[in-house]
This record gives sequence, structure tokens and C-alpha cells, in this order.
Amino acid sequence: MELKSYDLSQFQSRAEQNEHHKLCELVKRIEQELLEAKSAASEKQLLYEECITTVSLLKKSICKNTNNRDARLKDLEKKIKAIKAQVQSASKELKITTGHANEKERLLMEMEAVKQEYASLESQSVSLKQLINSLTSEVDGHKTRIASIRNAHDQAQSELNLFRSKMKECDTQISCILRKQQELQHKISETNLERKKMENEVKRMEMEQKSCSLKVEKLIEKHAWITLEKHRFGRSGTDYDFASCDPHTAREDFEKLQAEQSGLEKRVNKKVMAMFEKSEDEYNDLISKKNIIENDKTKIKMVIEELDEKKKETLKVTWLKVNNDFGSMFSTLLPGTMAKLETPEGSTFLDGLEVCVAFGSVWKQSLSELSGGQRSLLALSLILALLLFKPAPLYILDEVDAALDLSHTQNIGRLIKTHFPHSQFIVVSLKEGMFNNANVLFRTKFVDGVSTVQRTVASKPNK
Repeated sequence: MELKSYDLSQFQSRAEQNEHHKLCELVKRIEQELLEAKSAASEKQLLYEECITTVSLLKKSICKNTNNRDARLKDLEKKIKAIKAQVQSASKELKITTGHANEKERLLMEMEAVKQEYASLESQSVSLKQLINSLTSEVDGHKTRIASIRNAHDQAQSELNLFRSKMKECDTQISCILRKQQELQHKISETNLERKKMENEVKRMEMEQKSCSLKVEKLIEKHAWITLEKHRFGRSGTDYDFASCDPHTAREDFEKLQAEQSGLEKRVNKKVMAMFEKSEDEYNDLISKKNIIENDKTKIKMVIEELDEKKKETLKVTWLKVNNDFGSMFSTLLPGTMAKLETPEGSTFLDGLEVCVAFGSVWKQSLSELSGGQRSLLALSLILALLLFKPAPLYILDEVDAALDLSHTQNIGRLIKTHFPHSQFIVVSLKEGMFNNANVLFRTKFVDGVSTVQRTVASKPNK
């Protein structure tokens, strides 16, 4: 990119000369128009003065001629209107002449503004020269920068070519890897087929093994001597030495034995062999039944032992749960006391449990030391603790507080609320302490000799 510098002074001088020439011509033209307008204005002024004189003469004549006043007045009014129209036109022309004077002043002001603009154009030309110099310096800087950018572009192009060559190498390597991957996938498919074949072969052999094992079990069940002679199979020096036995000699021996058997058939009773085989089968059947019974006996013993263990665990869990609830309930019914279920000395919880009661920190030796009300509270706590182990949805209590005072009755209601939040109680009572803890109260009374029932719901329902 190149910028050419030109000498602007010649252009500026020519422009100034043309502008000055135009302004001179314009001023001359305006002065000529102004002279013409002044001459026209003087003429109009004379005409105006003549009109004024004629108007004065007409007024005098109007005053003189009073007889023909109306007719002449109309004529004079017409003339006055015409003269007024002439005066208005003259005043308009006078205004135009004054407008030309104003135009002259405006043009003079424009000439001064043009001179000021000329001065500003000179200052702008100087600033433009400075700007051209700065732009030329910037152009030189841009040229150097473009040269450095071209060098960087050449280096980047060389690096790009290098990267492209590397990418081609990578593409060739990737194609090789893809071919190897396809070969490996083909090998994997072949190995999978081989594996499936081997799995089928294994399954077939397992089936054969199962069938052979079933056949062996049937043979063992059919021939009891196999179990007795099994430990001799394959041993040398025995009848079951399968390595030393020759099939041909065994075959010859078998034929000889068959010949001897055919000779002995005439003297031996064949029914005896059938009877022997039958008795032998019965004996083997009894032995198998005996084995089955012994196996069942051992299984039954194991089940009994497991049931005993489960029973012990269940009883222990029940004992611990009931013991905890029993102590909590008794301390709620009778504050300041404790109660628990303990095993007797020298025995376990399977043999039985004892009820122990303590007032404060002193444990009672016997339940006979308790009063009747305390015994009833103790029995109620034990019964409710047993019921809480497997809670029911509904309980019915019939005057359980008959032998108790008011404070203990209130404790029973508080116990039911705290320990049985998910159960419903129907309690029959004659004491107010139990009524205060009820959610719904049914009162029965006689009214006029008739039994009536009144239902009342508590304002703040309790659980």
C-alpha cells in the first residue's frame, strides 16, 4: 500500500482566487440591484406624495361640494380605494427595497464568514499536511509489520506443511492399526466360536458324566456287593486288577465256566438261585431303607436342635424386652420403685423366672412384703409388658383400678398413653383419675328411671 504526497498549496490558492472572484461579482450585482431598488423607491415615494396631495385636494373638494355629496363621495371612495391600493403596492415595493438592503448586509456578513472559513481552511491544510506526514510514517511502520507478518506466515506455512506430513504418517499408522484391529476382531470371533464349541463339548461331557454317575448309582443300588468290594477295585493281586486282566483269557475262562455251568445244570436246582437272588434283593432293599431312615433320623435331630436354639433365642429376646417394659411400666405406675425378672440361682431362664421388686435402692426378699394395691400394680405391669411384646389393636380393661387410689389411677392412664400409642383401649372405671386421660368418655347414669349414655370428647385429644 503506497500513499503519494501532493502540494496542496496550488489547489488552495486557485480555490481562494475563484472564491474571491465569485464574491466580488456577487457584491457588484447586489450593489447594482440596490441602486435600482433605491431609484424605484424614490419614484414610489414621489408617487406616494402625489397621492397624499390628491387626497388632500379631494378632501377639500368634498368639503366644498356638500350638495353633490353622496354621488361624489362614492366616486371619491372609489378613487381613495384605488389610491390606497397603489399606496399598498408602493409600500410593498418599499419593503422589497429595504429587503435588498438587508440582503446586502447579509452578503457582507457571508463574505466575512467566507474569509473566516478561508482562514480555517488554511489551518486545516496545515493540519492535513501534518496528518499526511504521520500517515506516511504509519505506512512505513505497516510495511515493516507486513514484512514481519509475511515472515511469520512463511514459518507458519512451513510448520503447517510439517504437520500435514505428520498427519499423513498418523493416518497411515491409523489405517495399519485399523487393519490389525479387524484381524484381532476376526481372531476374537474365531476364538469365540472355538470357545462355544468347547463349552458345548464340556456340557456334553457333563451330561455324559451325569448319566454315567446315575448308571453307577443304579448299579450300586442294584448290587450291594459293589460297595463292599469297591476298595479292591484296581488293586494288583486281587480279582479286580483291571490292568493285568487279559480280555481274551477272561473270555476263555468265561466259556469254560459256561460249559461247567451247563454240566452242573443237570444236578443243581435253578429255582434256588432265583430264590437267592430274591432274598438278596430284599436284603439290599432293607439296607437301603435302613440308610434312608438313619439319614432322616439325623436330619430330624438337626431340625430339633435348630428349633431348640431358635426357641432359646426367642425366649431370651422376649425375656429382655418384657423385663425392660416391665420395669418401665412399674416405675410409671409406682414412682420411686423398680421391678425386674431374674433367673433363680443355679438355673437358667429356661427353668423359670422370678419377680424382684425394689423400693428406692432396697430389694424386697419376697412379694409377701407388698400390699394388695402394690401387688395389683405389679401384676398389671407384668400383664401389660407381656401384651406390649406383641401389641394388639384393641384392649378392654374392666375396673382394673378398683383397689387403687386416685394417684395410681392417673398413673395407669399416663402409662397407657406413653407405652401404647398405636393401640385403642376401652376402659371401664368408676374413678375420675381415669376419666381425665380419656380421648372419648361415655358416661352412663339413670335419668327418670332410664339408663342413658352421654358421649364427651376431650378438648385436647391425647394418644
